[in-house]
Amino acid sequence: MKPIRSKAKLILYAFGALGVNFLNLIMGSYLCSAIIAEGFAEAQWATHTFAGSEGIMYLVAPGLWAVFGVIAKVIDGVIDIPMAQLTDRLKTRWGRRRPSLIIGLIPMTLAYVAFALFVPQLAERSLLNTWYYFLVLAIFYSFYTLTMVTYYATFTEIVDNEKDRRFLSNTKSIADITYFIFGFALVPMILKGLNIKYVALVCLPLVLLMLIPLFMIKEESTKDGVGEVEKTVNLFKSVGYTFKNKDFIIWMIVYSFMTLGLQLFLNGINEYFSITGLPMTPVMAAAFAPVPFTFLIYNKLIAKRGFKFAFQYTLLIFALGMLAFFGISLLNVSDTVKMILGMVCGVASSFSIGAMFAVAYSIPSQLAADDEKRTGISHSAMYFAVQGLFSGVASGIGGTAILTVLKTANILGHKGTFYITIVAAVATLIAFGLAFFLPKSISELGRVNKEKVQEETVEPDLLEEGTNPEQ
Repeated sequence: MKPIRSKAKLILYAFGALGVNFLNLIMGSYLCSAIIAEGFAEAQWATHTFAGSEGIMYLVAPGLWAVFGVIAKVIDGVIDIPMAQLTDRLKTRWGRRRPSLIIGLIPMTLAYVAFALFVPQLAERSLLNTWYYFLVLAIFYSFYTLTMVTYYATFTEIVDNEKDRRFLSNTKSIADITYFIFGFALVPMILKGLNIKYVALVCLPLVLLMLIPLFMIKEESTKDGVGEVEKTVNLFKSVGYTFKNKDFIIWMIVYSFMTLGLQLFLNGINEYFSITGLPMTPVMAAAFAPVPFTFLIYNKLIAKRGFKFAFQYTLLIFALGMLAFFGISLLNVSDTVKMILGMVCGVASSFSIGAMFAVAYSIPSQLAADDEKRTGISHSAMYFAVQGLFSGVASGIGGTAILTVLKTANILGHKGTFYITIVAAVATLIAFGLAFFLPKSISELGRVNKEKVQEETVEPDLLEEGTNPEQ
């Protein structure tokens, strides 16, 4: 694949997946919430749910839906592996990445529309609805996976050095923050007068942004006997090589706990703000808007102390932010004071949010690149697939099972969704503790070795005769 060296083109490439990611946000944080009205304030039933205004609290059977939600995410994670193998080994005259993007994009979009528009049965705790939404959700996640695993795999191939790879990953995180601002600041404003199913359709054209990387990828034919095809391996060997990378597996354990806490908060964010009375739009705008600037601090921390220190810093800030949100919700003060305190807490939390998204791209792409240098085998998509497996299970447990339990529970006189931030903070603190065990190959990533830099900048004629400059 022809590498991109222009920073402007890398920025454009990083924003190409914004629409697909935004549809996934709408699906997980809004549409899945819309089938259960319980957990929302009554004033929001008409806009935030599919049938709450008609007195139907559960379009699905909640217990079965909690199980199905986890299964759908597990399917999403498991199917990552064959999908990764597909995009890594696809042989066509147009290469392997571009056709994979198209194969994933079309079914994903159709499943999104099917979930948003159709309610098979307008009835309380309907088994038909439960099965229908489960199957559509599984289809959506499966082909969303193929689309995004393919796109992320190109992070190893579209650039050819760690510096550009980190730049691309950080820019992608800023793109993530952009669609989160849309999702958690703009969408709530639209929802004041429009039902979520119509908001979902208004957002649909953003999926066309994926045409940007589709046309920017320049790769040769991978058909037999045509062009230069990178060395690949079969499915079992690819999975085996990935799972044998102990550094990567340790990272997956840490990443899973971070994902559980983060996805619980993001998937339950509507219910949380509805119950606590905090205004979602200004608080989330305060949390996401400063992220491009806080990235400067994050990158300086990486350069000075390495990835592990910077990552633990972001985890701690996020956990403290979650606990602070809970404390604010307990205060007996005016709505204005709550809003101001929530916005202050949001700004503080912004120091962690962008970095927590960036690690999903930077670490697996770098480890895949290092692996390819050692072995000569190109199977970068498999690293993202295995990461998808771990994060799928973690997201299912946090963003569906735990969230559904909290939505249907009453704890100490509060609806269970009141305690979302507490559970999210605990999961994140566990990730913080486990991060101490990250191997050196990850913990030292990005750290600038000043002695090495000085040595590499010494003019050759200033070196002593007979000295090997590589020693």
